[in-house]
Amino acid sequence: MGRVVVTGGSGKLGRAVVEHLAEHGWDVVNVDVVPPPPGQPARFTLVDLTDLGQVTEALSGIDDRYDGVDAVVHLAAIPAPGLRPSGATFANNVVATHHVFSAARRAGIRNVVWASSETVLGLPFETPPPYVPVDEEYAVRPESTYSLGKAVEEEMARHFTRWDPQAKLIGLRFSNVMVDEDYRAFPQFTAQDRIWNLWGYIDARDGAQAVRLALESDLTGFEAFIIAAPDTVLDTPSADLVAEHFPDVPVRRAIEGRETLLGIDKARRLLGYEPTHTWRSRLPGAEV
Repeated sequence: MGRVVVTGGSGKLGRAVVEHLAEHGWDVVNVDVVPPPPGQPARFTLVDLTDLGQVTEALSGIDDRYDGVDAVVHLAAIPAPGLRPSGATFANNVVATHHVFSAARRAGIRNVVWASSETVLGLPFETPPPYVPVDEEYAVRPESTYSLGKAVEEEMARHFTRWDPQAKLIGLRFSNVMVDEDYRAFPQFTAQDRIWNLWGYIDARDGAQAVRLALESDLTGFEAFIIAAPDTVLDTPSADLVAEHFPDVPVRRAIEGRETLLGIDKARRLLGYEPTHTWRSRLPGAEV
């Protein structure tokens, strides 16, 4: 499939992405500031993504490690608001993403997939969404500095693809990433605990599937996709959650069972995305 550099390949989502891409024939290089877990099927080089020179070299080839790169998956970031001061979060994330986009362009790499965020949809939804299920059709509504950075990244991607119409920059608006050990907490969740993102989540393995499908798609230009699990974190029917907690929000279509309120229809239609891992299928004794 070619060589792909995965930034942040040592992180929670990154580990799943590296494994999945390697399993599907990609030659994977992990660049991160944190070493990978033992046995990861990728070469590793420590790279500071806020240094444009290091990023340019990482996307061109590093000494005897590798030479030439076909695609980039950019996942590295301070992953949520509040982990660092807001200015530091913005300076790290936006600068790193600019450097990845710019270095890819200089290296002639036209296949770039990166982690945007569900937060651009208006999380934590203290101001209700314009309608449900939410989708990619309304303008971004950042409510934190972290989310503002992701909105800036999406705007940058629009212009990078305007400069090179043959390029593909796909932003995946991942929901809250989960792995098996996280699911033990799900039965204790209340509606109020998780209202902030419309009770959504994404299994890391399905996030990795979305990355691969985006890489292998024949799309060009900038596209954004919501990437979420097919269900919510609760057993309450989703239509009942909306009626109780967002009674004045328009419902654009029938909502079936416990389906996600983070609309994944576009990803299904254009990428062929079909999530297969849910907390109910991974947690023994959960009602499926």
